[in-house]
Amino acid sequence: MLRILSFVCLIAFSCNNPTSNTPPEVRPNILFILVDDLGKEWVSCYGAEDIATPNIDQLAESGMLFHNVYSMPQCTPTRLTFLTGQYPFRHGWVNHWDVPRWGGGAHFDERLNPSVANYMQEAGYATAIAGKWQIDDFRVEPDALLKAGFEEYCMWTGYETGIPASAERFQDAYIFTKDSSKTYQGSFGPDVFKNFLIDFMQADRDEPFFAYYPMVLTHPPLVNTPDESADEPIGKHKAMVRYTDKILGEMIAALEAVNKRENTVIIWTTDNGTSRGLIGNYKGQAVDGGKSKTIEAGIASPFIVSWPAKLKPNQSTQALVDFTDLLPTFLDLAGGDVPEKLQIDGVEYPLDGRSFKSTLLNLEQTEGREWILSMGGGNNAKLTDQGVENQYVFRDRVVRNQQYKLYISTEAKAEKFFDLIADPFETTNIITELNTEERRSNFDQLSQVISRFPAKDAEPRYHPNPPQSWDVDITAESQSWKLVK
Repeated sequence: MLRILSFVCLIAFSCNNPTSNTPPEVRPNILFILVDDLGKEWVSCYGAEDIATPNIDQLAESGMLFHNVYSMPQCTPTRLTFLTGQYPFRHGWVNHWDVPRWGGGAHFDERLNPSVANYMQEAGYATAIAGKWQIDDFRVEPDALLKAGFEEYCMWTGYETGIPASAERFQDAYIFTKDSSKTYQGSFGPDVFKNFLIDFMQADRDEPFFAYYPMVLTHPPLVNTPDESADEPIGKHKAMVRYTDKILGEMIAALEAVNKRENTVIIWTTDNGTSRGLIGNYKGQAVDGGKSKTIEAGIASPFIVSWPAKLKPNQSTQALVDFTDLLPTFLDLAGGDVPEKLQIDGVEYPLDGRSFKSTLLNLEQTEGREWILSMGGGNNAKLTDQGVENQYVFRDRVVRNQQYKLYISTEAKAEKFFDLIADPFETTNIITELNTEERRSNFDQLSQVISRFPAKDAEPRYHPNPPQSWDVDITAESQSWKLVK
């Protein structure tokens, strides 16, 4: 049974609650689309020169295009940061860890971590997820998604050690639902996930919905799509990007068909930069994929918000946003006060993010945040006799403001400093050239931000799950699994 979580200082949600900031009947639906491994150099409304993404571009035209949004440079740190509203140095998932493949008892433990879906559910939202999770092994914990706050789900299992078919997320995808985990023979995984969420969003219900679509596109392996075939890797990548764009168009059309588009907030973004070796021309530059790096190509995510009922079209903003801000923004959109801390079973957890709803609605003269942060790329976590642990005591990180970006090493020392307005592709390190008051002042301000962080990164928080030891029976017609006791 789903455990109800408590907010600190958060107004309770009820149809009869007169103190709610927004009347329940006008609370928006929310569709959060998180594309896997795609940088701005592959989105035409950002200046990509080798691809056309008309549906993404139209989404931007209908709302607000953000220029300064930081994700984390790898999958796990980004996804946990979104779920918890906390930086990796606080929630502990500093490095990537593929739970179904590597195990070690690790998992996303909702008893020790905030989960945005639990809070949206408590706020009176119907919740669903489809696509990629990869931070639980559904064989060990089949109710993981329910406990994390998702009432409905349709998920790629992730690559489960011992089940070769589970590696498939595209053609003949291996998918976990409330019924079972099985191969969807002849189906293209992204279509299965899309159709599941369309059915969920089109359902006739009294409460608003919160739908999370962590796509499996455009992550390798690079594959042909139902629409295109190519021989070269770059051709397959382009086909996958175009299919990503097509899916967005189909989801928007599905909302329009049931008159739900007007009051649905769509946030379209990506978890990190493109895989390395995939070079795209962007604003006159050839940009190699930046995944796993804290360079701009690895963490400065494309980020678009559209809400026809409230948000004016054709807007562009330089506001600073990072992925810790998503949880508080969703709570704010849901109509309640955003707390400084979240509670789980009486334990308080800091909330690092802040809502950017006021930026969307142009309610502030200022741009809100003074800095944003990214960290957590370059390697995986490690398995020790203490469980899954980070590779470093203090992971290297970057912090930026509107103009300047500071790199901090694993020794907690400043090592690079860039003027992103004069040098957006980070070609000239000016850390030894703090020869103007402006440079010195910005360097000092960003250094002070870093000094407020803990000296030691947290380790992932979880009660260990049972060992992943499987007796796997695989035949040409079927495959099954059971826990070896």
